[in-house]
Amino acid sequence: MRPMNMQNPTSKTKLLLALTVAITLLLTPAAFAAAPGITSTAGTAGTFNLTVQDGYLNQPDGEAVYSWGYGCATGSTPNFVPKAINGAFCNTMQVPGPTMVVTEGMTVTINLTNNLPTAAGNTSILFPGFQLTSTCANSATNPQGLLACEATPGATVTYTFVASSPGTHPYYSGTQGDLQIEMGLYGAVIVLPTGGGPASCNTTNTNLYGKTTYLSTLGIPEESDFRLAHAAYDHPKSCYDREYLFQWAEMDTRIHRQAQAQVLAKVGCTAGMPGCNLDVQTEPYHPAYFLINGRSMPDLMDPNYAYEYPHQPYNGNPHIHPGELLLVRTIGQGRWQHPYHEHANHVRILGRDGNLILSPTNPTTSLAGVLMFNTDTTPGESFDGIFYFTGRGLNWDPYGHHPAPDVGTSPGPGGTPANDPEAHLACTPDVNGYNTLNGTAVLNYYEWCQDHNKPIQVNPFGDVGSGGPATFPDPDVFTNGAWYGGTPYLGPDASLRAAMPTCTTAAGTGTQTPLTNCTTLQPSNVQANPANERGWAFMWHSHNEREITTNNVFPGGMLMMLLVDTREFAIDESQ
Repeated sequence: MRPMNMQNPTSKTKLLLALTVAITLLLTPAAFAAAPGITSTAGTAGTFNLTVQDGYLNQPDGEAVYSWGYGCATGSTPNFVPKAINGAFCNTMQVPGPTMVVTEGMTVTINLTNNLPTAAGNTSILFPGFQLTSTCANSATNPQGLLACEATPGATVTYTFVASSPGTHPYYSGTQGDLQIEMGLYGAVIVLPTGGGPASCNTTNTNLYGKTTYLSTLGIPEESDFRLAHAAYDHPKSCYDREYLFQWAEMDTRIHRQAQAQVLAKVGCTAGMPGCNLDVQTEPYHPAYFLINGRSMPDLMDPNYAYEYPHQPYNGNPHIHPGELLLVRTIGQGRWQHPYHEHANHVRILGRDGNLILSPTNPTTSLAGVLMFNTDTTPGESFDGIFYFTGRGLNWDPYGHHPAPDVGTSPGPGGTPANDPEAHLACTPDVNGYNTLNGTAVLNYYEWCQDHNKPIQVNPFGDVGSGGPATFPDPDVFTNGAWYGGTPYLGPDASLRAAMPTCTTAAGTGTQTPLTNCTTLQPSNVQANPANERGWAFMWHSHNEREITTNNVFPGGMLMMLLVDTREFAIDESQ
């Protein structure tokens, strides 16, 4: 009998609604992502006391799947990063295992205790890309296995290596990998470059970190910095503004059920004695669950360290401002290759398996990684890549600007209220064509100036001239329901500003002034979102259709949403 599934049913409502909307739909995010992890569990940076044991993974269809996972040893005191994330925990079993964050050149020590059921046998960890400096005792408790030094049931084995290269690296079991990795024995090691990366990365101005004056002048709170470093590698072209770690895997529940049944049938057996072992058939392989960081959609969009996932602490919910450089850290931890597609832009690959891809002709200042439409992830492979979104080339102004004059306090034909300062913001192109030269232009920072003041509609309502690339339905025609298409605009009130002014109340009358070309209507999703946040959502998902299901039911699996907000909205990744 499995334990009760403690999932919170209310946390999924708005996320399921999000999947009924087109790419440009607005939605209210519940939580954001980062690359949470630990720098130690023993008080000394780079030293980790881990255990491996069994537990259950909650799934969105209500199942709790018997699994194995690495975790923090009982009594250890993990040091969590980023420190600003609230409610961090490291249980004795989690999937993926604890993300170990270390610095280039650091000596890393992992003490692993085998607390799996006795019948599960020995276990171990492999660290691809690193040369172990520890040696195997090859004793009764620490025998040399086929691939790694192993810990017998109840015993502890120690691994030591030097974190020789920055980047994102996997770790996983080196014992009976077809079973133990499938059961959940995998995790990530993030190696940060010395000093956080090149000094030039500290001067980046594509984010709002440390902009304390914006609160007093524009009412925008200062954003906390949730990065683990300023660069992914020791190279100026690897600077970034936000980062997220995604680990792909899948689960065949038949294998997990067989393992659970055999473990229960052999409780109390003596290690090493005949019959005290598992004989689980790992072929044929038919996974039913497809996981990002141990969760399926929509669970993966709930907060990091959410209480309803005691063994799945990490989420997957990227969130950025236009123009920011997003570092995507990815590891393929399962058996299958996953053709993952990031809508809104390609991903520029920086490095694979901790190896930065340098230009053969100018390696000091240039990289040579390819742009990928699908970031295909091979089992056991990791990559780091840069993604960004600006709205460049849309052929309309996504902020709803226009050149028409203001007409006083009441809007009328051909104008907007004088109290809408965002309607006529300037766009001064830098050498790359973006509005970055004015440090106080936060509200449309990184706008693509070539599309400034361009309408989206050919024959729109209100004060925007014709000539745009598309025509949208009348705001009061909901052919496909209230969530018919969202808004094509970023930022507060941009939909009204670009398409039709808001009707105002005449002074002293308390009634609506019967103005022409004005409306009190907005797309339903605009009204449902907070006034200070009007963003876009882009689906990020596997291009293998089966992998965006949970037990063959859509939506689920490897699917999440990239949320893009203008800079009026301060992104808070503390949960």
